[in-house]
Amino acid sequence: MKIRFDHTTLGQRVLFGTGAAAANIATALRDLGVSRPLLVGGGHAAEVVDQVSEEFGVVGHIDRVVQHVPAERAREAVALARDVGADSGVAIGGGSATGLAKIVARDTGLPVVAVPTTFSGSEATDIWGMTEDERKTTGTDLRVLPRVVVYDATLTQGLPADLAVHSGLNALAHAVDSLWAPRADPINRAMAGEGVRALVPGLRGLRADTADVRAHERVLYGTYLSGVALASAGAGMHHKICHVLGGTFNLPHAPTHAVVLPYVAAYNAEADPDSEARIAEALGTPNGAAGLWDLARAVGAPASLSRIGFTEDDVDLAAELATAAIPDSNPRRVSQKSVASLLRSAIRGEDVRR
Repeated sequence: MKIRFDHTTLGQRVLFGTGAAAANIATALRDLGVSRPLLVGGGHAAEVVDQVSEEFGVVGHIDRVVQHVPAERAREAVALARDVGADSGVAIGGGSATGLAKIVARDTGLPVVAVPTTFSGSEATDIWGMTEDERKTTGTDLRVLPRVVVYDATLTQGLPADLAVHSGLNALAHAVDSLWAPRADPINRAMAGEGVRALVPGLRGLRADTADVRAHERVLYGTYLSGVALASAGAGMHHKICHVLGGTFNLPHAPTHAVVLPYVAAYNAEADPDSEARIAEALGTPNGAAGLWDLARAVGAPASLSRIGFTEDDVDLAAELATAAIPDSNPRRVSQKSVASLLRSAIRGEDVRR
């Protein structure tokens, strides 16, 4: 069979070094030729915020961010960036901080330096998201891709154990979902596979010892590869479902991904045996969906959607919205009925290995 594909690799600098966040942020800002950054987030990295503030003329600081990027707060952030004359943004935090900075970048054109303190992976993508009137809207725009990403394992060491593994499973979802996304190709499949191979032992290491620097480095590395794979391939069925659950029903982002992923993998397995085999191989298990289920249980993911606030009363609306958003590239045909069935299984926490 001939190999044919059209792949785009997004242009982004990555500075990776444990204990080097402040120095690498300074390097990034100097090399970008900017000196008036707007800081977004930073609550879990006060020392880094102080060091950056001392060296650069920080013109504003948004220290409170909200998950799913409410539109009102996004508009306030854009207005602030313009009012204070910011020439760049520095997002220090999880996906919510990065997501807010992305909207600022989209609407002002300012370059962003992303400094993750979780394993959200948003920093590696040109995907933005914003919630208004209980609907989450997403899109892609090269302006929102952070120009530089600064990874420092000491910034994720302070994560509580549950948050760390939930966030890492969210990164794993990026890798898996990219396998059946609209622009999936051999290059992002290779990145996704390597991302899974780094994330799995890293997540197990975090569950065993949340202070293990090597485990944090592994998960950060896997997070970046998985995010790059998703950025290249686009968002698939899994992410479209989770965007609805988060944007419309305000479910917590990372735990939602952690719960839903094995069910989507099981749903697509028979229709896409190649991706199923890739997932299984990367996990080191005979079955991909079962391997994802076992990993989630082993590292302490929530057992069901009902545990994080989703109920049977919400299923019909969620299924309607998700079905409309799921791309045609999904290997198995979807319908409102099939998505509703998947959600009910996830509400009950049914074992996908059956």
